[in-house]
Amino acid sequence: MKNIHIYLTMIWVLLFSTVAIAGAGDDCHFHGNKPASKEVVYKCADQRKAKLISRGKIESSWQSVKPESITVIDGQKGKEWKVMFVNPAVSDKSKSNLYLFYSESGNFIAANHSGK
Repeated sequence: MKNIHIYLTMIWVLLFSTVAIAGAGDDCHFHGNKPASKEVVYKCADQRKAKLISRGKIESSWQSVKPESITVIDGQKGKEWKVMFVNPAVSDKSKSNLYLFYSESGNFIAANHSGK
């Protein structure tokens, strides 16, 4: 009888501990080699832009700026998505372009103002 209680307790802990550690997380983190669609990359770029704003990395004037273009480029480790935002309202005109880079599968790589 004691063993049954131990086994039931272990099963209960295993079942509910997985639920406890599984959270919403970052829905722009992908596994595998399946190429992401443009729509997915656009959505992830908007989310990343919002994170950059909230962390103070870019001005809040970027909030309403939508992606200007998206292209596939040859990166250091293969194909990459390059998303460009243009913000004419930014205070430093040398930083009026924002580039976000994603792996072909949709994972964030880097952000900069040079596009390189």
